[in-house]
Amino acid sequence: MPTSDGRTRTLVRGGAVVTLDSATGDLPRGDVRVEDGRIAAVAARLDVPGADVVDATGKIVLPGFVDSHRHTWQTAFRGVGADWTFAQYGRAVHGTLRRHYRPQDVYLGTLLGRIETLDSGVTTMLDWFHCADRPDNADAAVQALREAPGRSLFCYGAGSGDDPIAHEIRRVRDRVPGDDMVLGLRGPVASTIGTTAADVALARELDLRVSVHVHGATGWPHGDRPIADMRDRGLLDDRTTVVHGNGLSDDQFAMLADHGCTVSISPDVELKMGHGWPVTGRALAAGIRPSLSVDDCPSAGGDMFSAMRTAFAVARGSGEGVTARDVLEFATLNGAVACGRGSRAGSITPGKDADLVLLDAEAPAVFPVGNAVGTIVTAAHPGLVDTVFVGGRVVKRDGRLVGADLAALRERVLQSRDRIAAAAGIAVDGSWVPAGRG
Repeated sequence: MPTSDGRTRTLVRGGAVVTLDSATGDLPRGDVRVEDGRIAAVAARLDVPGADVVDATGKIVLPGFVDSHRHTWQTAFRGVGADWTFAQYGRAVHGTLRRHYRPQDVYLGTLLGRIETLDSGVTTMLDWFHCADRPDNADAAVQALREAPGRSLFCYGAGSGDDPIAHEIRRVRDRVPGDDMVLGLRGPVASTIGTTAADVALARELDLRVSVHVHGATGWPHGDRPIADMRDRGLLDDRTTVVHGNGLSDDQFAMLADHGCTVSISPDVELKMGHGWPVTGRALAAGIRPSLSVDDCPSAGGDMFSAMRTAFAVARGSGEGVTARDVLEFATLNGAVACGRGSRAGSITPGKDADLVLLDAEAPAVFPVGNAVGTIVTAAHPGLVDTVFVGGRVVKRDGRLVGADLAALRERVLQSRDRIAAAAGIAVDGSWVPAGRG
């Protein structure tokens, strides 16, 4: 509540604080002072007269997770594609289901997907939207992201091909100002390098970051050296994020590093769909600290705990020397950098936004906690997320989302999913196998 001087102060008291801030370090027991939505101080003990006190005894306090690439519009079909290859996913989602999506379906899937991420501690998320078959679909996605209380970046993915998109991108840019919009490039994999150059020029004109999917070992339709092609055209800079990166040569990773680019790894989807091994170690060897992302929920779980655990196990099994702290930074601080929010999110640092997660450290799955970072990465799960702050505002308390009518949303999402499935003539019980080999 506001104090006598008109400022809003909250004191998160007595938790095990994992700051991911090298200057402050971790505190076995510490306090976090929040003032007007920002982190004001972190110390072993703070006295803040008049502050609202949140008792964090028996909790781990950590920065909110940052998911740097997720397709939330697909959330209604959760689990349907657990056994799909990437080729089957493409035929199913983009070749079959997408054409039946109406704006209301996009809205509901996006809203449920964003609420899911908040429930599991994702305070910042880049929504990589590629259901832009009509302008109303994009508008519906933007509306859903605005209604959910998290920090959401709308990444407009214009699909594939070489059709003109500038008018539509400008229209959406007028609706999504500031750093909340990103342009999802069509190429160089799904369109020509000329189209890619035009799209990047548009992004730079409109002051947009860009994100681009690149994966697969060989046989890209427009050449096997997409990053080299972008480099040669002057299309790489520190506002570029490459999603996946499987199959890129080492020299192309070096090009990304030389230009300050970031990389988003989706370990569960990459392994299950056949993209190839996650590029964690190769990115690190080139000098790139990767971020983590979920990608899509028809094929993978929607929480960052699962993504961290998979990334950690694969990296350790591959002898890459990655630590638990590295992986937690991938899911927080490095994700913030990839989303252009490195100065505002990803660590518990004075001056940054108060995006905080409190985990139950007394639950049987994690008690007793000795190494808090190791516990988060190897044993924590969404059920432990007790409290979530976004910009100092509590959006989840005592294990329950604040102000969310989940029963009504569930009913509407089921109606949406069943209508789309009926129109497409497919089953949602896992028995649908898209035609053709994966």
